[in-house]
Amino acid sequence: MTKGVQLVGDMPVGGWVDRVLPERLLPYARLMRLDRPIGWWLLLWPTWWSTALAADATTAGWPNPLLLVLFLIGAVAMRGAGCTYNDIVDREFDARVARTAQRPIPSGAVSVTQAKVFLVLQGLVGLAVLLSLNGFAIVVGLLSLPLVFAYPFMKRVTYWPQAWLGLTFTYGALVGWAAVRGDLDWAPLALYAGGLFWTLHYDTIYAHQDKEDDLIVGVKSSALALGRRTRPALLLFVTAFMGLTALAGLLAEVHWVFFPMLALPAGHLFWQVLTVDIDDGADCLAKFKSNRMTGWLLFAAIIAGTASPG
Repeated sequence: MTKGVQLVGDMPVGGWVDRVLPERLLPYARLMRLDRPIGWWLLLWPTWWSTALAADATTAGWPNPLLLVLFLIGAVAMRGAGCTYNDIVDREFDARVARTAQRPIPSGAVSVTQAKVFLVLQGLVGLAVLLSLNGFAIVVGLLSLPLVFAYPFMKRVTYWPQAWLGLTFTYGALVGWAAVRGDLDWAPLALYAGGLFWTLHYDTIYAHQDKEDDLIVGVKSSALALGRRTRPALLLFVTAFMGLTALAGLLAEVHWVFFPMLALPAGHLFWQVLTVDIDDGADCLAKFKSNRMTGWLLFAAIIAGTASPG
């Protein structure tokens, strides 16, 4: 953890958010997890991958920088909105667990009404980003809303809420391609399917931090479902992710250099599988956060495949 930063429950205190923002805004920054950027990175990457994969001769095979900036803004806003919505729905569960009891809503720092207003404001930012895209991309983006609204309830009904999160968090793989090409094709669909397995991988690792608390409050997760079978399951998830990503590159007809470069994100992911300690919450969190590097490595491979001549 960064020097000077302490944890109150699961919330970092003393970081840059505390130093920069006025005190009255801090509960809202914590509500949207502004001090924990890994969430919006994981939401952003499928969108950036797809934008890069769809790049064509009009940008010399490089991703459109304006779209990258727009998707960055949208990812921060919509990840914040998702966390706010999740905390509204889960406020009674959060109040019963020491790790989450000091979150803004259960602690009383933000009322439910204030949280709902804040949710709408963040949603409007995301909507503004979406409306800046072409008409087809707007429709594709709006079709993700049922997935978003249903997600917080999945852990009440299935041991695989991580799969539903995959459908939701990886949806940008469709939006990015649609924003560039104005259509959908098999390549972004393969990338979307691969991203589902990537989410299963990283969020199962993350869920192992929470398995004791999940048992206390009576919610479900893939960590509880898999138990000691987690490592072979992670191996399966990573293999499926990389295989479907390679298929996406093949369908998009990228340069051959893309395929050997896939060894970089694949190696990083297999390192996570082989070294993660599912009984060590700190290690699980570190491995989970390291998926930002997975994103960068795959992004570089895709750009190499689309921007290389020949």
